Amino acid sequence: MSSSDRRRALGAIAALGALALGGCGFQLRRPQKPSFERIALVGFKPKSTLAAALRRALEPDVRIVDVPAAAQVILQVTEDKREKSVVASTSAAQVREFEIRVRLHFSAHTPDGRELIAPTELLREEDLSYSETAALAKQFEEADLYRDMEKDIVIQVMRRLAAIRL
Repeated sequence: MSSSDRRRALGAIAALGALALGGCGFQLRRPQKPSFERIALVGFKPKSTLAAALRRALEPDVRIVDVPAAAQVILQVTEDKREKSVVASTSAAQVREFEIRVRLHFSAHTPDGRELIAPTELLREEDLSYSETAALAKQFEEADLYRDMEKDIVIQVMRRLAAIRL
């Protein structure tokens, strides 16, 4: 069997596999939709990147309202914080490694005060090596890590919100 025949055979097998998956109803897992239609986000810092990411995740399915009394669910944030601390340094006091964290304390309740989600803390931590010779690249890496950690926290909040039954 020549190499071109082998490539054609492998291509045909791959095409059949794709058709089989499509025909069986296979779909990627999607997050559950919340059972409510209106939510108020209260307590986020101004220009919070975590709040912006949560808004983007909610908006296709839930309308975000500014007045908590008009919402079915109020997501109350008591802490929305990015933290950074030195983990390792050299004898010459040059930083070699940081630990970065994203912390979110929140709860959810109805406008009449019924608790839907008890006070909860979500925390993501990552280690970040550091080199002064690559400071700019490390700043970009840090920004990417923060974005990924916030994305994970948003997914966790969305799962908790999807579990709410009014």
